Amino acid sequence: MAKTKTAFFCQNCGTQYAKWVGQCAACREWNTIVEEVIQKEDKKSWKTSKIAHKQIKPLRINEISTEKELRINVNDGEFNRVLGGGLVPGSLVLLGGEPGIGKSTLLLQIALKLPYNTLYISGEESQKQIKMRADRICPNNESCYILTATRTQNIFQQIEATAPDIVIIDSIQTLHSDYIDSAAGSISQIRECTAELIKFAKETNTPVILIGHITKDGNIAGPKILEHMVDTVLQFEGDRNYVYRILRALKNRFGSTAELGIYEMQGDGLREVSNPSEVLISKNEENLSGTAIAATVEGMRPLLIEIQALVSSAVYGTPQRSATGYNAKRLNMLLAVLEKRAGFKLGAKDVFLNITGGISVDDPAIDLAVVAAILSSNSDIAIAKGICFAAEIGLAGEIRPVQRIDQRILEAEKLGFSEIYVSKNNKITRKDTGIEIKLVAKIEELVSGLFG
Repeated sequence: MAKTKTAFFCQNCGTQYAKWVGQCAACREWNTIVEEVIQKEDKKSWKTSKIAHKQIKPLRINEISTEKELRINVNDGEFNRVLGGGLVPGSLVLLGGEPGIGKSTLLLQIALKLPYNTLYISGEESQKQIKMRADRICPNNESCYILTATRTQNIFQQIEATAPDIVIIDSIQTLHSDYIDSAAGSISQIRECTAELIKFAKETNTPVILIGHITKDGNIAGPKILEHMVDTVLQFEGDRNYVYRILRALKNRFGSTAELGIYEMQGDGLREVSNPSEVLISKNEENLSGTAIAATVEGMRPLLIEIQALVSSAVYGTPQRSATGYNAKRLNMLLAVLEKRAGFKLGAKDVFLNITGGISVDDPAIDLAVVAAILSSNSDIAIAKGICFAAEIGLAGEIRPVQRIDQRILEAEKLGFSEIYVSKNNKITRKDTGIEIKLVAKIEELVSGLFG
């Protein structure tokens, strides 16, 4: 038998060392280096009689087919949108998210909706627990198989026996392989198990979906190489105190990473939200100061979101600046622009900003709505209903144009808004709109148009 060999790995980033060190040179974290045993022996890959090994040879670039890859429809519009149109055969998808956010519920719901043979492998719950959840979501399904196992060799035996069209694993941190002599969830085990699943997916053209745990910093647990190995990395996020969940793509080799999927958590599973603008805008009957509606775009989807601001006198001497769902540094920049270019004295006041619905937005087109909400709260004058905003603000106080303005205007018109403030420099192709388009070039024009 080959001599047992050990190596040292950083539990934070996965960097390998020949000996123990106190600080990782790659991620600069202290006391994260641990010793793991690596057992060197010939690895027997999973066996299958259905797939013959293809002869691999190089092709000229003009000989390679450019036809679109056929995708598998998972019967979930939001999931399909984020993936770029559906699951690509042979791809590996990694889904991460906080504990209790609904990762297992989402994938079990997809497995129960699919008309294909699906193998749902759980290393965290028993078959009875999964059955109880499945009865709430979709009681009748004959094509979904449930397996409770953590050893990859046993899993591949059952895959050969059932020949599934899609494999779902909950979660990658619970799997372990006999070829690596270390605990499940360690750097070596995660890397080895993922490599075995990639080989299986590519050779059989079977898509595999993995659930991954995340650390307290919000990163997927395990080595960073895990995210490099898979084809798609999805993030399932949201506040557990809210019923809405956001699905984003952090990496996607087969589509855009700018798409967004929204779900509502209910007793019988997750409901797709086809019109998120109605969800993200509160239905208050009375006008309240400090609120403004912004027209933003996530991927190909236009959204209207509500922005709330609260401006009050600083009680503790140093003014506070707090932003939820918005970049705090950009908030400070906009406050400096209002102070310098528009003459508003906000330096001695607390400013709190919140984007409703528990979502985070990076689109600079919501700058104008942020400024409108701050000025509304500062003067305690409510913005009239039916007004929305879509423009970026520059450091000189100018209102800058944004991309895809026609889509934003169309979405605002569809939801019944009567006015939209945009930059005077925007090129608007649609002239016959049912919404009044207000063109502004500076913040002063915005203030006079809103508050007189």
